[in-house]
Amino acid sequence: MAAPTFVDRVTLYVSAGNGGHGCASVRREKFKPLGGPDGGNGGNGGDVVLRVDHQVTTLLDYHRSPHRKAGNGRPGEGDERNGGNGEPLVLAVPDGTVVKNDRGDVVADLVGEGAEYVAAGGGRGGLGNKALATTKRKAPGFALLGEPGAEATLTLELKTLADVALIGFPSAGKSSLVSVISAAKPKIADYPFTTLVPNLGVVTAGDVRYTVADVPGLIPGAHEGRGLGLEFLRHVERCSVLVHVVDCATLDPGRDPMSDLDVIEDELRQYVPDDALGGRPLAERTRIVVLNKADVPEARELAEFVRGDLEARGLEVHIVSAVARTGLKELTFSLARHVQAHRAEFGEVEERRRIVIRPEALDDGGFSVRRENTSDGFVFRVTGAKPVRWVRQTDFTNDEAVGYLADRLNRLGVEEELVKVGAVAGDTVVIGDGDDAVVFDWEPTLSSGAEILGTVGPRGTDIRLEDAHRPTRAEKREDYDLRRAAKQAAREELAEERRAGLWTSED
Repeated sequence: MAAPTFVDRVTLYVSAGNGGHGCASVRREKFKPLGGPDGGNGGNGGDVVLRVDHQVTTLLDYHRSPHRKAGNGRPGEGDERNGGNGEPLVLAVPDGTVVKNDRGDVVADLVGEGAEYVAAGGGRGGLGNKALATTKRKAPGFALLGEPGAEATLTLELKTLADVALIGFPSAGKSSLVSVISAAKPKIADYPFTTLVPNLGVVTAGDVRYTVADVPGLIPGAHEGRGLGLEFLRHVERCSVLVHVVDCATLDPGRDPMSDLDVIEDELRQYVPDDALGGRPLAERTRIVVLNKADVPEARELAEFVRGDLEARGLEVHIVSAVARTGLKELTFSLARHVQAHRAEFGEVEERRRIVIRPEALDDGGFSVRRENTSDGFVFRVTGAKPVRWVRQTDFTNDEAVGYLADRLNRLGVEEELVKVGAVAGDTVVIGDGDDAVVFDWEPTLSSGAEILGTVGPRGTDIRLEDAHRPTRAEKREDYDLRRAAKQAAREELAEERRAGLWTSED
């Protein structure tokens, strides 16, 4: 089977970069063993960004390589050196790409050159112990870990940005029509389903320029997935004018222009556009009928015969021949008038900007505590952006870091809320949801790192740097004289004992 050359629907798995860890370091200076903290912060992880690029016309690259990851942030270093940020990953997508999340909700509709959407945000870098130092916590022996980058499973759908869509049965002459009214060069053959991808052409009629899309052939049941219809009906959702291209020279039994038109109209009525994109039902679009292949005498007679019936339905009808190139000028100018009228009412397609739904900000200070019954008994679950983020930043192998986490949760009001819902010391508390949740036995008086160091002060204090007094020169001289006097007294005492015979050199 030949490899695909055009893909308009893919599932993309993106991972943003992880934040770099903060550094716990202490400055080393001569005569100053505790020179103060100097650990730098970790760098932020890179974002994954989808950006419209007019040079990209297909999603084929993401069909071949659906897993993409941005660069990680670098860890901080000593001497207050911060880690570098991770490289963002910019993924180029075609104009008109619709982005859906794993629940099928539209989160972005990328229209226009340069339009972009942050598909996954990079993780924040962890703070080093220099940034964590305070007047009470002068030398933190810990740093915060970098946060993991966000991950997302997205569905990308390309919905062609065209003003006019040519629709109809396979081999009705749509590709031939596009090729003669524009500079497009689609594949043309006399067998059904020759066109496997939408072909775009630019048409100029007077001072009006518009795009025409040749949508692959539709058959009965296309809205249910038969043939190629369901795959490509999405490409007509943005079009303002729908052109029925009817084959008046078909030799298939049971087919005629009127029945062909009725079948396609029924498919348009039953196809439901995506409401999130604000599209009108296809049956409400401006529709024009083009009776093609009028260069064949029998087809010309049939076209003239059914023309009155079609106009009686209120449809505009054009009899053309893509081979003989007759009736094309009138058709292109008529399409230009309809496109111009639509633009005056709704605006240019390229100028529209869809509403982009952004994820909730991570700085939300809210949290909730609820009691849950599990197979192992009841637990108290804490959820909220801040508590979950703080847990991810904590190095649980460092007791001082665990104490710092307890301080933060206490200041946020988590301990108070746990008491309100009935938690007592020793109860199981879970912070977060899913596999990343942290489980521990709650102790309201959990010791922090400063208490472990042996201080009796508040959490986070450090007695190593509390005495900031430096001895003066006179104090140093006095201390030196005292030590010399003590040594001289010890020598004299030994000499006196030797003279008294208390001990001899042989001993």
